[in-house]
Amino acid sequence: MANPRSGNPAKRAQHAGTAPSPATARDWIAASRPRTLGMAVAPVALGTAAAFNAEGYHLGIAIACLLLAMCMQIGVNFANDYSDGVKGTDAVRVGPGRLVGAGKAAPQAVRNVAIGFLAAGALAGIAVVVLSGRWWLLAVGAVCIVAAWGYTGGKRPYGYFALGELMAFLFFGPVAVCGTVYAMLGRITDDSIALGIAIGAISAALMLCNNLRDIDTDRAAGKRTLATLLGRGPSKALYVLLMLVPFGILWVFSYALAYGFVVFAVLLLAGPAMVIVITSRTPRDLITALGLTGMTALLYGVGLAVAISGGPAGFVGA
Repeated sequence: MANPRSGNPAKRAQHAGTAPSPATARDWIAASRPRTLGMAVAPVALGTAAAFNAEGYHLGIAIACLLLAMCMQIGVNFANDYSDGVKGTDAVRVGPGRLVGAGKAAPQAVRNVAIGFLAAGALAGIAVVVLSGRWWLLAVGAVCIVAAWGYTGGKRPYGYFALGELMAFLFFGPVAVCGTVYAMLGRITDDSIALGIAIGAISAALMLCNNLRDIDTDRAAGKRTLATLLGRGPSKALYVLLMLVPFGILWVFSYALAYGFVVFAVLLLAGPAMVIVITSRTPRDLITALGLTGMTALLYGVGLAVAISGGPAGFVGA
């Protein structure tokens, strides 16, 4: 009997007489995981606002940084689809379907799309370097590309060694926020470090929620994530802690910003997400929490960016 977790997923399905239909345009869009794009938009928005507050705003660099972050996020999503699919990790899945794991698209096609988005991100990174004149940022961009592919790709993917949350925190937190600020100002501000920690914590929480949902299937596939190592209870507690950290930082910022306290309205999304995670019994319970966490990241980042741009007095006379 063939091993159900090895080989080409499409061929396994055909062998079983249940060959899936080819991926539609909707399947490809879903595979890009649009709900995760808040992780890309939020840190760039915060970094741009921090630079604006320090009188170093640059529209061209801001757009290039946004394109870089979004392409990297989509690229890593497709790379994850490809790598987990060929490894057999996605053979049984509770969340949104995968292209390779479900046998809807050839692994090579998904891999090529991933490479295409990562290449587009590289071009956006080059644009940042050209516009800023800070050529050593090329090295940072190269590390980001390697990290994007290395999450589940390669012989020793760090996503299989419980490092996914840490990398999500770093690259969608301090690296993205401080990198945006540095490209515009040529220096890193204290505010950008705090903002990077805040949005990085939400990004790590999103990753942890995803891995908590997949804890049983990941264990069965031999994928070691932070959730599989900690277990459900400690993982839920850590998720709540990560979601509360940004609002603690927001409390400090809100005293100096005219619209700072308004951003606490995002708790209307973050609060239910934490309740769902704490009370969850089945993997499906966490699908809603994932969506709420992604929206929390987007609205927290954009909302706080607007508040920072308004400054202590707000947009008086604008």
